[in-house]
Amino acid sequence: MSFLTDRARANNHGSAKEGADHWWQQRVTAVALVPLGLLFIFPFARALGSGYEAVIALYSHPLHAIVACLFILVAFNHMRLGLQVVIEDYVHGMIKTPAMLANIAFCGAFAFAGVFAIVRIAL
Repeated sequence: MSFLTDRARANNHGSAKEGADHWWQQRVTAVALVPLGLLFIFPFARALGSGYEAVIALYSHPLHAIVACLFILVAFNHMRLGLQVVIEDYVHGMIKTPAMLANIAFCGAFAFAGVFAIVRIAL
């Protein structure tokens, strides 16, 4: 028999303040990826077999470069959020914190590399 109050039993079992925000971020990024994905894929698919010069010309246009950068940023943010849920649910013990940091570093590094490549082409 435990003599703890309900509040004492609930302490250190998670916060009720972050879950809804994370859920909404994941849904908003998922919805944003639909139009950004279409705006990114169709011009990219048209230039896919055309050669190096056609791709450079395509992403030299500011609209295509901005859409590509937004797509990359939103996609990697959505991936980070999804991997965070997987790590929180399935990784336990001392490896959880390094896994979360690796997730943030991996997604941030690849998003930066993608945006940097698009900016280099656009300028």
